[in-house]
Amino acid sequence: MDADRRIAAVEEIPEDSTLLVTLRPVDPESVDDGEGDAGEAEDGTPEAEAILTRAAGEVRAFRNYCQHWTDVRLDKDDGAFVRNGEVFCQKHGATFEADGGYCNFGPCEGAVLESVDVAVNGDGVYLTDDAYEFVRLGRSRRDGDSGDSRIDFTGN
Repeated sequence: MDADRRIAAVEEIPEDSTLLVTLRPVDPESVDDGEGDAGEAEDGTPEAEAILTRAAGEVRAFRNYCQHWTDVRLDKDDGAFVRNGEVFCQKHGATFEADGGYCNFGPCEGAVLESVDVAVNGDGVYLTDDAYEFVRLGRSRRDGDSGDSRIDFTGN
């Protein structure tokens, strides 16, 4: 596999949380700036975020925004909450199956997180989705903190 597409070691992907990464879309028009995970590089090109999880026994990746309110990020750079194979949106309590992104509870029940193709090769996780290029671990660059515009499920 191409070293430029290596995201992380498998052991870096938590089982009870997520690993946040920044991607660059090959087609800049494919990223809507209304999505909570959208940002832009210093040169103005769009960036997007993805979350990686091992909660379902395999490494999976999804774009880092909720299907209920797309301006809400699941992982705000401190790991999304994952339990029993489900990724939680802490804004409104929706749960998404970590093995396929299907929302099985909450206001967006029946929706599916946007997947990003990754593969494990040896001890590494690689981006295999031709729609993106790997940029870095961590959040995308943005003005302010997108995704905190509403009251969350915990009442904050």
